[in-house]
Amino acid sequence: MSLNAVNGSAGAITAIQARLLHLHAQGLLQPLRRRATRADVVAAIEQMRLLQIDTISVVARSPYLVLHARLGHYPTVWLDEALARGQLAECWAHEACFVPAGDIALHRGWRTQRAHHWAHRNAQALHRDQRAGMDSLLEGIRRSGPVKASDYAGPERTEGAAKSGWWSWKPEKRWLEAWFALGELMIARREGFQRIYDIADNVLSRLDPPLDVAAKALPEAELRRRFVLDSVRALGVTQAAWIADYYRLKPAVTDKELAPLLASGDLLGVAVRGWDRPAYVHRDHADTLHRAMLGRLRGTHTTLLSPFDPVIWDRARARVMFDFDYALECYTPAAKRRYGYFVLPILHRGRLIGRLDAKAHRAEGRFEIKAFYLESGVATRSVRWADVASAIAETANWHGAPEVFVSSEQADAEVGALRAVLPLAAN
Repeated sequence: MSLNAVNGSAGAITAIQARLLHLHAQGLLQPLRRRATRADVVAAIEQMRLLQIDTISVVARSPYLVLHARLGHYPTVWLDEALARGQLAECWAHEACFVPAGDIALHRGWRTQRAHHWAHRNAQALHRDQRAGMDSLLEGIRRSGPVKASDYAGPERTEGAAKSGWWSWKPEKRWLEAWFALGELMIARREGFQRIYDIADNVLSRLDPPLDVAAKALPEAELRRRFVLDSVRALGVTQAAWIADYYRLKPAVTDKELAPLLASGDLLGVAVRGWDRPAYVHRDHADTLHRAMLGRLRGTHTTLLSPFDPVIWDRARARVMFDFDYALECYTPAAKRRYGYFVLPILHRGRLIGRLDAKAHRAEGRFEIKAFYLESGVATRSVRWADVASAIAETANWHGAPEVFVSSEQADAEVGALRAVLPLAAN
């Protein structure tokens, strides 16, 4: 690729080519053509740089679902095992996330810059108000070893309860979460998705690779630079305005801030036709950018995405990149929901073509389609319905709920098209 050495300009690409480059960077352009391995779980998170944690399990808990979109059928225990082996760690990043062990030093070094985050603010306020209880709990863990919230008596917040934050939990659970946000506790492992909390130094001592002490001590400006570059690499191609959200950086990233990274060659500038802002590509994607320019990137993957997938979570970015407007409605009163409780975007051969409101009835082995919506502007005849049905069936089988059924009473043509092919994919 010929690059302008002065301003780092790499030329121009179409909006479709930008979208394909983004999906390539996120591991969603093409399906994995072999059986997934344990190493693929860690590699996928290293590629994304982080994996957001959420506990809603109406389909599958989001971290597992994000990985399924990239790896296909895999045992969910592999994620738990990678955490227990120290290949991954949990910390506050975009939100609460799994991150590669090699990155945890950067996040530990950045902790003081997270004072603006709601979790950190709540933790500091809780420690001011309930210092004696929090300090006693922390000292108890130092003496006795790792604990989980259920080791303490008292009611837990129930799944599906109204979102009211930490304050609906018993005191010990709030204190554990506060110490986690403040960095004194970390997550040693999980049991049935329950966090096992331990003193941070104990968890850090077991990391693989070992903690990079030098990275932890980097100055604030260098840490921010690293997070900016990692965000651009993970996104594939991005506008400046979308970068800060990836790691929740403050203040927002601007074109002016990125100018030195263009001059150094760390970033490449690219014009995306139809975008009204400059775009940026990490130098590691230079060859992929060249392939995109030549029309050599092809989206062949069809899968269901989690609402907490990095491709989806920035609403403004998804709107520009995919012409897809998505809002999570599980905390919206039922009467005000437009699409459903936990709606899964449908990625189909490089496009977001629709959304699926689904529920896995695991005890019964049944996977329910409560509603299906094709995006306006997506022609029914342009969809490879067998691919969509296969993606739904594969997700259902992975859940151990292979019987797919449509409970929706929608009479739309697209629902009819889906009904026509689902039995073939589900059997």
